[in-house]
Amino acid sequence: MIMDELARRVKESSLKLAAAGTELKNKALAQIAASLYERKGEIIRANLEDLERSEKENLAAPLSKRLKFDEAKIADVIDGIYSLIKLDDPVGKTLLSTELDVGLELYKVTCPIGVIGVIFESRPDALVQISTLCLKSGNGVLLKGGSEARETNRILAEVIIDAAAAAGLPPQWAALLETRADVDDMLKIDRYIDLVIPRGSNEFVRYIMDNSRIPVLGHADGICHCYVDADADLDMALKIVVDAKTQYVAVCNATETLLVHESVAPEFLPALKKALDSKNVELVGCPKTRTLITVAPATEEDWKSEYLDYKLSVKVVSDLDEAVDHINEYGSGHTDTIITGNGDKAARFMDYVDSGNVFWNCSTRFSDGFRYGFGAEVGISTGKIHSRGPVGLDGLVIYKYKLIGNGHVVDDYANRSRTFKHRNLNREFTL
Repeated sequence: MIMDELARRVKESSLKLAAAGTELKNKALAQIAASLYERKGEIIRANLEDLERSEKENLAAPLSKRLKFDEAKIADVIDGIYSLIKLDDPVGKTLLSTELDVGLELYKVTCPIGVIGVIFESRPDALVQISTLCLKSGNGVLLKGGSEARETNRILAEVIIDAAAAAGLPPQWAALLETRADVDDMLKIDRYIDLVIPRGSNEFVRYIMDNSRIPVLGHADGICHCYVDADADLDMALKIVVDAKTQYVAVCNATETLLVHESVAPEFLPALKKALDSKNVELVGCPKTRTLITVAPATEEDWKSEYLDYKLSVKVVSDLDEAVDHINEYGSGHTDTIITGNGDKAARFMDYVDSGNVFWNCSTRFSDGFRYGFGAEVGISTGKIHSRGPVGLDGLVIYKYKLIGNGHVVDDYANRSRTFKHRNLNREFTL
């Protein structure tokens, strides 16, 4: 099937899905969760095939970590689906209600975006999260995973689409793409596809933006920072930094650069090095850092790097302003945290750091749709239009204006025989 025809069919199905009620969508999600559990043996065998092939092809270590989809990962995505079922339906919510005149009422009501094209690398769990979020928000979806997860993605897409159809949803609301050519073709079909969400490097996101007229919700590099302030509790700071760097390194919300105030660096950095040496983390540092601990020199490129590995760049700064300036210059607008006992400094950091997620006294690893209570996420947006930060259900709906009249015509207002009242109704849309 050529891409244009596939996209057209998904678009047609998305219009039916948009009108599906909450009960039907939740029934489909429950069926998907049950099918994933019932067919977990097939899924794990497919993933082992991908892992074995990728090992022979020398897949990069961070991608290999993301590729693994074992029983624990399956349990996690199933938990995520049940969390999603419990969330309110984002479709059909009234955002505004105004009486323009007697008998003429305007409502602003949430609705699905339409068809979303999502391109992601390595992580099979992303396919489950993305497709189920799109289902709950009433959107059709075209899914393109990395070729390294080919077999896993095939079986997951089959399970999800079949289970949703068995529950009563249109069978072509979702489709799996498999080749680079499919992606290039998809980017041209702005007639049927309403939004593209790429999950990958800055260069990859830029390529998508430069080669499509479809709006793009960009998820750029995750160059995240921890800043240990002069007023930090150093035991707390050590715990947070170790978690932010090592809890799981191959993800976009892992910390890549540590900034430390010069007054606490002599005490903090040796303790940090000892803790991270035990976890085999490679450290590189600025000249001031290297006077305090033995590490390789950090280059300009290190400050711009998303390692996704056991490596951390370290810089000693003179004050909060220098830390904020460094983050705003080198960060990717993803997630940054300050560790301090001073609330005024924390407030200043959170106001001035230009990122989608800014934290106080906690790990950057909390930047996640599931942890935020969104059920899951289709990605983390570092842009500033429509949706920012972890994009969950609310980021996958837009709105339409619904106007109810009773023979009203504009000419009556143009000739001033009638006048607008513009009174807030403060009520839900109903017919």
